[in-house]
Amino acid sequence: MEDQIHDACGVVGVYRPQAEASRIAFFGIFSLQHRGQESAGIATFDGSHREHLYRGNGLVASVFNEYDLENLPGELAIGHTRYSTTGITSVENAQPIRVSGPHGTIFVAHNGNIVNSVVLRKELGEKGVKFTTTSDSEVAAYLLAYSPGLTWEERIKSFMTRAQGAYSLTILTNEAVYGVRDPHGFRPLCYGELDDGWVIASETCALDNVGSSLVKEIEPGEIVKINSEGIAITQGTVKKTQLCIFENIYFSRPDSILNGEQVYSTRERMGAQLFRESHVPADLVTAIPDSAIPAGIGYANEAGIPYKETLIKNRNSGRTFIEPTQFLRDEAVRGKFTPLLKNIKGQRVILIDDSIVRGTTTRQVVELLRTSGAMEIHLRVSSPPIKFSCHYGIDMPNRDELIASNKSMIDIQKELGVDSLAYLEMQGLKQSVAGRNDSYCDACFTGEYPVPVQLELSKMVFEKIAKK
Repeated sequence: MEDQIHDACGVVGVYRPQAEASRIAFFGIFSLQHRGQESAGIATFDGSHREHLYRGNGLVASVFNEYDLENLPGELAIGHTRYSTTGITSVENAQPIRVSGPHGTIFVAHNGNIVNSVVLRKELGEKGVKFTTTSDSEVAAYLLAYSPGLTWEERIKSFMTRAQGAYSLTILTNEAVYGVRDPHGFRPLCYGELDDGWVIASETCALDNVGSSLVKEIEPGEIVKINSEGIAITQGTVKKTQLCIFENIYFSRPDSILNGEQVYSTRERMGAQLFRESHVPADLVTAIPDSAIPAGIGYANEAGIPYKETLIKNRNSGRTFIEPTQFLRDEAVRGKFTPLLKNIKGQRVILIDDSIVRGTTTRQVVELLRTSGAMEIHLRVSSPPIKFSCHYGIDMPNRDELIASNKSMIDIQKELGVDSLAYLEMQGLKQSVAGRNDSYCDACFTGEYPVPVQLELSKMVFEKIAKK
């Protein structure tokens, strides 16, 4: 079992006049692979209102080749890269998802989790909808397709009154691309200008990668429409903003902008605050690559202690669909990191991590530093203890698998084998990520869920229903 948490997906939407929008979509989802690496797909409508779709399992560059992109013509496109939070990894569950309803065919790409999807799926099934996937994203797509309204803006507003939970969507019709962010704004979404076209994406790093300049982050409940007529923004349902705080801690790329702040700078502030809360004498500060590095630098700068790399990450140790043996799984950290012995031996080390899930990887890293000659290891974590599961688009272990859910700080310290342990306090985290918006979803730390969650909701809920 991986000792990591994963975001659901990355989405893009493109209108590019007199050009193949699929190429922009390709490079957009390519830059969003940190959000999902299980499958990828692109859908387009061309000038003759003909639809085109290609998707498959694997990384973006392995799913698509030049021939595939040439066969995805059109000025309108949406793209998706997936990590599953509901439903197994399969081509059938890959996105964008194509559905047809009373108002024609649409394609939908979804980042998030619809927490009332079980109830909605049952209701849609009673209307005659035949589901072909085990994903809540198909439920969202059909709910959109069957929502009442004279225009897609009206149908999307109706959808917002029924769908509960997290969803940042790109929707493709034969006339436009829509970007939709749920009323709480759990997952990020933004749009930018590209020559005389437009790009919608989960993160600003995708805009940068295709040469698009950021216009604004889409607000919670907003509906953005792009096509040959330009851009139009409609305000749908709005509730208390609850952007997932883990976007700042781990998920979003450090070069992306959230709430008007570059994520790298936010993580540096977390590290600086972590020092102010829990400083300890040491010879150097280091971090577990890569997402914890900005916090490590922030801690070192505030402490006046040198920051040094101690672990070199193997850049080829990405996800694989080949199941390792238990021995290889136990030894995985040695294949992922190589220690810099000269920087470690005889040193008192402050080790920064951004979060601890089960503790397996952290414990193995600590052992690697010990065997490399570290004299002391003081672990500092730039987030509070994770004690609760997430149901809004993060694939997180069950609560009883989380190391902090049922262990004291002393027990965790002993299990990880460190000389001292401290987490960033909740108040310190909120001060670090404030930006333009001081309201975040922090349910994984506090257990206070903004939207009620069905007890039966689990990653494989629709597989179980299909077997009945």
